Amino acid sequence: MPIERDLRGKRFFVTGATGFLGTALVERIVRQVPEAEVTVLIRPGRRADPGARLAREVIKNDCFDRLRDELGDRFDEEVGRRVRAVAGDVGHDGLGLDEDGRAALADADVVIHSAATVSFDAPLTQAVEINLLGPSRVAAAMAANGSKGHLIAVSTAYVASTHQGEAKEELLSENPFTLDVPWEDEVSSARRLRDDLQAESRRPDRLAGFAKKARGEIGAAGDHLVATRSEKLREEWVSEELVKAGTARALSLGWPDAYPFTKALGERALVEQWAGTVPITLVRPSIIESALAEPRPGWIRGFRMAEPIIVSFARGLLAEFPGVPEGIVDVIPVDLVVAAILAVAARGPESGRPEVYQVASGVRNPLRYGRLVELATGFFQRNPLYDDRGQPISVPEWSFPGRGRVQRQLRRADSVMTFVEKVITALPIRGRQAQLAARIEDRHALAKRALGYVELYGAYTETDARYRVDNLLALADGCDAADRAQFPFDPAAIDWDSYVLEIHLPSVLEHTRVRTKPGRSVVDKRPERQRRAILSPDRHLAVFDLEHTLMSSNVVDTYAWLASRHLGPARRARFVADLVRQGPALLALDRRDRGDFLRSFYRRFENAPLDRLREDSWELFHRQLLTRSFPDGLARVRAHRALGHRTLLITGALDFIIEPIRPLFDDIVCAEMEQRDGRLTGHLTTLPPIGEARAILLADYASSHSLSLEESVAYADSASDLAMLEAVGFPVAVNPESRLSAIARRRGWHVEHWAKAEGGSHRPLPLGPFDVTSPKAVLGR
Repeated sequence: MPIERDLRGKRFFVTGATGFLGTALVERIVRQVPEAEVTVLIRPGRRADPGARLAREVIKNDCFDRLRDELGDRFDEEVGRRVRAVAGDVGHDGLGLDEDGRAALADADVVIHSAATVSFDAPLTQAVEINLLGPSRVAAAMAANGSKGHLIAVSTAYVASTHQGEAKEELLSENPFTLDVPWEDEVSSARRLRDDLQAESRRPDRLAGFAKKARGEIGAAGDHLVATRSEKLREEWVSEELVKAGTARALSLGWPDAYPFTKALGERALVEQWAGTVPITLVRPSIIESALAEPRPGWIRGFRMAEPIIVSFARGLLAEFPGVPEGIVDVIPVDLVVAAILAVAARGPESGRPEVYQVASGVRNPLRYGRLVELATGFFQRNPLYDDRGQPISVPEWSFPGRGRVQRQLRRADSVMTFVEKVITALPIRGRQAQLAARIEDRHALAKRALGYVELYGAYTETDARYRVDNLLALADGCDAADRAQFPFDPAAIDWDSYVLEIHLPSVLEHTRVRTKPGRSVVDKRPERQRRAILSPDRHLAVFDLEHTLMSSNVVDTYAWLASRHLGPARRARFVADLVRQGPALLALDRRDRGDFLRSFYRRFENAPLDRLREDSWELFHRQLLTRSFPDGLARVRAHRALGHRTLLITGALDFIIEPIRPLFDDIVCAEMEQRDGRLTGHLTTLPPIGEARAILLADYASSHSLSLEESVAYADSASDLAMLEAVGFPVAVNPESRLSAIARRRGWHVEHWAKAEGGSHRPLPLGPFDVTSPKAVLGR
């Protein structure tokens, strides 16, 4: 069976080409099957048509580097002549094909369906639409368009579930260990559940809960952002419930999760509907991992099942994982799977009934779980990863506990960290202190990730199932020596020690952002790169918040200073005591709605003499605000101006208070208060520029000055400024409070920690001169 000869000039139609297996398939066909043509089905993106996605996500992948080197200047021409994309989606009946796509499918000699939702924790309806219904949709489209091609449907060995004993290469209808579940009922049930959950998520009490959680996460960032986050939480809740439902249903029928469950029903649906009409072959790989040799040893695309566990182990984050030392980790290199599929395509369908080939290593050449752990431990002892301080990380000594014990430990840790996170986030801390919340959030994320690994993959390390490969070996026996050299797929060819130590683990480290060398990194640290980008001459605009961004002050501080400026000691003490008693209520209002807080608090200026306040504001600036300013922050304003950037201050502070710093900026937007007969009314003339209003104002300002927000920088300290920070291309969190600190850390935003200058007066209130005037007389109270 000369594979190259039998496939020469064939027309292939491939789904799932942007995935790990699909990319390897396309590359191998182009490189090793002369004159073969490949049409790939690609779902159009929001910003890219199928052709653009093919070029960006498939052809530019390093999988094609070998072919690129072999063809040199002819690469683009050759690939462009032999590979093309058509628009379509296996999640829709008819595949959504246009006329060009229907013609390509009709002319195809071989149709390889490798598209799938491969995540073990995909929402049930997503897995049903893609994994269960996808193969049948491809077969239906072939029949509807008159295709005489051979359909090779890529499934998974785990459709035979994880029962004890050997699973043969047979249709599931012939397997006594899999339940005969009507797939139509599962489809309608999943769709009905999705609709029910959508309705449940819109109940008033649910919506109120999502809104409350959103406010807790982003604070007084504005109604629109809270609503946006609330809707995101609603969608996530529906998705999480569908994940739980899929896992529960799969477990109830003997499968570990929704992936093999829906794949199994997909096989049944395909065979029941289309066997006898469309020539069908089922190829069932086990867990596909990095390449043994083709296109190069260690080639991999994205993280597979084992990589997150391996990296977490190497970083000392995963102290133990369930499984038994004698258990088998049934993995297979991707190039062996590709070779097996091409051998199946060359052989063609030889009978009227569907055939099954399992591509797995567990029976033919088993890799024991205990041996894998031993190899990984030795590798990382010899080649440790390094922490942020450049110190080697010692890998833990793994035990082999039961899955239940590990899950209980991680769930307890999750509960404790959830509680601690809530407490820390509620505290009025900022800057480096707020980083504690971010560090706790990171550790919480690691604990949840470890729990996810255990819940998702634990069943696969504990399985006693063995997947036979008799048909696969018979296929290999039919290959001549040249085929076995060019298209090897016998699992016996794998030397596991060599593969793990010399190919797979080095490849994992190559594709992971981990430190593999001691000492300080010679590469610029991320904050330094970000700071250079922020201070690039290419930037257009730098916009600053004031309070806790450029100086450690707030409206309560400035009011207290001005209101007590002319009070004697006794009256000042009573005034301060009264203000302190109001502190918790003021803080709560500020966190709930910054605009309401400012409008309410500024009422205290009613009937205050404006001329005296202007005079006192200069005294306030020199005696208090200047000593509370951040020299690095003021220097940053000057740096932007020196680079030719326009500078803008947006603050909720009153105009007469910030008058002394007006020369620092090109423009200032601040709060202004009505006045009548030389006295303030306590009413603002416009909405305070806070929250979402800042983002709108910023957009209008940039437009009026022909500036690009994508090339602009924003500095702020609070989650209430989230809309403004999101509006620019270069957001900077300055001395962030705990909520913003967590957001900035998650999104990779630049963070600055600016401090007050050493020395100087730090008195919160003036010492004199005193008179007997009351606060009411001074500020109209």
